[in-house]
Amino acid sequence: MKKPFITKNQVEEIVKTYPTPFHIYDEKAIRENARLLKQAFSWNEGYKEFFAVKATPNPTILKILKSEGCGCDCSSYTELLMSEKAGITGSEIMFSSNDTPENEFAFAAKLGATINLDDYTHIKFLKDTCGIPETISCRYNPGGTFSISTTIMDNPGDAKYGMTKEQLIQAYIDLKEAGAKRFGLHSFLASNTVTNEYYPTLAKILFEVAVEIKEKTGISLSFINLSGGIGIPYTPDKEPNDILAIGEGVRKAYEEILTPAGLGNISIYTELGRFMLGPYGHLVTKAIHQKHIHKEYIGVDACAVNLMRPAMYGAYHHITVLGKENEPCSFKYDITGSLCENNDKFAIDRMLPKIDMGDYLVIHDTGAHGFAMGYNYNGKLKSAELLLCEDGSIKQIRRAETPEDYFATLEGYWDV
Repeated sequence: MKKPFITKNQVEEIVKTYPTPFHIYDEKAIRENARLLKQAFSWNEGYKEFFAVKATPNPTILKILKSEGCGCDCSSYTELLMSEKAGITGSEIMFSSNDTPENEFAFAAKLGATINLDDYTHIKFLKDTCGIPETISCRYNPGGTFSISTTIMDNPGDAKYGMTKEQLIQAYIDLKEAGAKRFGLHSFLASNTVTNEYYPTLAKILFEVAVEIKEKTGISLSFINLSGGIGIPYTPDKEPNDILAIGEGVRKAYEEILTPAGLGNISIYTELGRFMLGPYGHLVTKAIHQKHIHKEYIGVDACAVNLMRPAMYGAYHHITVLGKENEPCSFKYDITGSLCENNDKFAIDRMLPKIDMGDYLVIHDTGAHGFAMGYNYNGKLKSAELLLCEDGSIKQIRRAETPEDYFATLEGYWDV
């Protein structure tokens, strides 16, 4: 059973200063998880995690992870800018983007970020924009379906990302001729996998491609980026990934494929987001209405603006009614927000303890792709983000939006 990292008493103190809804993150758990990841890949001298900024774009979070040795994986100008403002620049940044505008390539180059090219045509585009840097990476898409044993995990052939193998080989040849000296390989084949076999299986594919690249181009890669894809168990019946077992699986593939091919000096990179932050964030909201019609509804003061995954994907997020953790789940509810959209529901037909008005609900696993995916439909405003610090104190790390924020881009246009 999932247990929240904050109690009813803590929330009752927090709301005296920061009203619901709010996202809150557990600093101690974030740090412990980052250290465990580093331990899992300690066998690789050049290993580095580049946290996927898109998952939780907050400078306080980035600085916490930076202090644990992590860099940033950025995919836009604003994410690059946030990383720079958080003191993360140069080789501490991987810039993995697609359909990339000129100014974003130019800014990434200015920061000294490692640029990861998504398409073969981007070589000329980058060269014409700001030149080919000495260190460059290319993204690979093998096409078809990606399977582990007999289970299809995802469909790379339907994904817009990456190059074919033929394009990839030619890309390295062209980049070398254009002056590049240090090369990397990157790929992302499946999302939110809850299996210890994903990274080792992906690693074998990429390690074999690395050997082929060396044979056909003479280029020995400097790093291989396994990207993200390691997921978390959103439902309480699933076991979490064992990152130590995952790291060991990648090590075995490395020693089986790369070392005998004379490629035993390749650094391994990762770009994890959900695994790094997902379980260590909660959306805390309050029950403010109840409705008894064809179904039983509990209305809360959060909505899909605060967490859109259930509305967008039908995604499951576990819910705890604070103070009632040990009560039987005898009541069936839809937990709803206030948007003028019928999919604005955090749970449908969910069995929970009896909910009374004023109860606080913790929506679990919102530390990644939670606040980050927020929007302003219906003129709703984004919530505050808080940090449960290691010493038990609470710190606001992003204030809640105000109507003045919402109207800021309309200044000067009221009379047009």
